[in-house]
Amino acid sequence: MAYFFFTKDILKGKSISIFEAANHGTVARDFTYIDDIVKGCLAALDTAEKSTGSGGKKRGPAQLRVFNLGNTSPVPVSDLVNILERLLKAKAKRHIMKLPRNGDVQFTHANISLAERELGYKPSTDLQTGLKKFVRWYLNYYSGGKKAAG
Repeated sequence: MAYFFFTKDILKGKSISIFEAANHGTVARDFTYIDDIVKGCLAALDTAEKSTGSGGKKRGPAQLRVFNLGNTSPVPVSDLVNILERLLKAKAKRHIMKLPRNGDVQFTHANISLAERELGYKPSTDLQTGLKKFVRWYLNYYSGGKKAAG
């Protein structure tokens, strides 16, 4: 989601809010390219079995499982913005804000060990490549193909 909203606001010249942790600490996120998430979702669907019950009466063990999908490589949000600025050839108006003490965390980092083991899930798109593809799509989609990303 950050890709989309940051791109939109940078192109419109609006300021973007970037959080920082206490003592000017870095906030990092485990950004994952959509194609990698889709591959994981499709792999998880392939493990689905016949329903174990109906009418609220359970007849067997639950066959549904939760898989954590991500990239396992947290990147500072400021790095994401730097890459977007370069790709969009536009400077972001950064509004630095303190990370709220409740409701958010300084780092996100997906533990994909179950998805790797059970689904063979392995994300393959690094942030730079994913953002380049995203920006190309965004500019093409929202400007009718009049602009192309580098």
